[in-house]
Amino acid sequence: MSGKQIIAVVGATGAQGGGLARAILEDTGGPFTVRAITRNPESEKARALAERGAELVQADLDDRASLQKAFAGAHGAYCVTNYWELFSPEREKAQARNLAEAAKAAGVEHVIWSTLEDTRQWVPLDDNRMPTLMDHYKVPHFDGKGEADGYFRELEVPTTFLLTTFYWDNFIHFGLEPQRNEDGTLVLNLPMGERKLAGIAAEDIGRVAYALFKGGSKYVGETVGISGEHLTGQEMAAAMSEALGEPVQYNPVPFDAFRALGFPGADDTGNMFQFYHDFEDHFSQSRPVEPTRALNPGLHSFRSWLSENKDGIPMGSG
Repeated sequence: MSGKQIIAVVGATGAQGGGLARAILEDTGGPFTVRAITRNPESEKARALAERGAELVQADLDDRASLQKAFAGAHGAYCVTNYWELFSPEREKAQARNLAEAAKAAGVEHVIWSTLEDTRQWVPLDDNRMPTLMDHYKVPHFDGKGEADGYFRELEVPTTFLLTTFYWDNFIHFGLEPQRNEDGTLVLNLPMGERKLAGIAAEDIGRVAYALFKGGSKYVGETVGISGEHLTGQEMAAAMSEALGEPVQYNPVPFDAFRALGFPGADDTGNMFQFYHDFEDHFSQSRPVEPTRALNPGLHSFRSWLSENKDGIPMGSG
C-alpha cells in the first residue's frame, strides 16, 4: 500500500460508506487505500473489510476528537450521518459539525459530504401543504443535512456536496416492499401519484464517490446530484412484476394516509414523498442519470438492481 493516499470512510459498514470502501478495495491498482471508520471494529462487517485490506479505526460521530484522530493523515474523507439511528435533526447537525471541524483540523484535502436538500427553501414552515415537524422542520432527515452544508462552507473545508436520493434498497430494508393483500395480490404502496421518483442502488452511491475522489480537486466546491433511473410508481411496479414473476399493482397512497401509518418516522417519510412529488422537476433535474453513469459506468438500472436483489425483497406468502 506504500504510496497510496488514505480515504477515511465514515460509516464504512453502512450502505453508502460500505459501497465506497468496497469500490476502493476492489481497485487494487488504484491510488487509494481505505481507512474504515466505525464505532465497532469488532463487528462482522468491519472484520470483513479488514480481511480485504482496510485499516480499521474506531471513532464516534458524537466525539469530535475521535474523528480528528481518525482523519489524521488522510487525503480524503467520506462524511455521512444516519438520521434513522438518531431521529434527531439537532443531533445530526451536531455530528455534521463535528465532521467538518475534524476534517478542517486534520487538514483533509478532499471531503465528500453526503447531503440532501433543506426542503424549507421550497416549503417554508408556514406552508400548510405538509405539516411542520418537531416545530422547525418539514422533512427532518433532509433539512438537517441541508442546513449542515453551511458548516463545511463556513470552515472552508474543501468539500464536494453529494446529493443522494431514494435507495431502491428501501424495498428490502425500510419496510417499503410490496404488500400482499387478503386476496393474495401484491401491491406497491407509494405516495408518488403519477410523478417520477429519482432512485439509485445504495452500492452505486459509493462507486460514484470513488470516482469523485479520483477526479480530485475539480469537484471541490461542487454539488453533484446522482441517480440511477427516474421512474413512476407504475413503472416500478411493472419492473417488480417481471422480476418477481407475479403481478405487482401500484397503489398511489395519499400523503396524509402514509403519514398516519404510525411507524417511526412515518410523518417524516410522508413529507419526503410529498417533496419528491411536488418538486419532481427540481428533484429529478438535480439528479441526472447520464452524468451519474459517466462517473460510474456500472450504474444499475432499477431492473438490473432487481435482478440482483429480488430474492432479498420480503413478501407475504399469500
